[in-house]
Amino acid sequence: MKIKSKILIIAGSDSSGGAGIQADIKTVTTLGSFAMTAVTAVTVQNTRGVKSVIPISPNQIKNQIIFTSKDIKPDAIKIGMLHSSQVILKVLESIKKIKTKRIILDPVMVAKGGTKLINDNAIKFLKKKLLNRVSLITPNVPEAEVLTGIKIRNKEDMIFAGNKLLKFGAKNVLIKGGHLNTRKVEDVFINKSDIKIFISNRYNTKNTHGTGCTLSSAIATFFSCGKSIKKACDLGIKYVNSAISNNPNYGRGHGPINHLHSMEIKRKFK
Repeated sequence: MKIKSKILIIAGSDSSGGAGIQADIKTVTTLGSFAMTAVTAVTVQNTRGVKSVIPISPNQIKNQIIFTSKDIKPDAIKIGMLHSSQVILKVLESIKKIKTKRIILDPVMVAKGGTKLINDNAIKFLKKKLLNRVSLITPNVPEAEVLTGIKIRNKEDMIFAGNKLLKFGAKNVLIKGGHLNTRKVEDVFINKSDIKIFISNRYNTKNTHGTGCTLSSAIATFFSCGKSIKKACDLGIKYVNSAISNNPNYGRGHGPINHLHSMEIKRKFK
């Protein structure tokens, strides 16, 4: 298989392999692209929870991004766990230097088991400085509630929250509806000129660890290959939905999904 594009992943490591950098690499590789990484933190975790988080220094994160991209320029960037304002600042400085335009932000805030992964000052800084620099932000319902202060109970609330994120400076927003108690999963894509509701099957499984990381990396990969941002969201959601339905049932907690099912995509740069 010929490699279709190059993706730089800026995110934390998950020792269990289900989420974070590990899930990102599996996703990008399965979809036929080349994954590069800048590790922001090392987490000690398994399917039942996070034991500890060891942050990487902001300067070392910046060095990883700049040094890697000087040699192999990425076609797209996926940003995940950014645990402090200092890290966000260094990531901002770095992406300005490497000038890659396709950037997907997954605002990772809380692990599946409930452990908080970002401090309050960083959340404020992310909203103020980073939101308007990315192509798409992909919060789940709890993350969208934190970012907007809006209680989300249904898709109408998701649309309202999405509009508020646009007012904060976001160009495109995808709010993931998996946390809502609905028969089907409804994900809301919104920008200043369009609203699209993506509807997917809901599976009766606890094995959904890493779905957010996987989705944002899948979107970045499809986007890097010339798909529109809305089409990239559509294809990414379908990829994740299939990965959930084929999960391997590993671990005694929230197990991983199955990244190893391939979808053919064609590179088509405009």
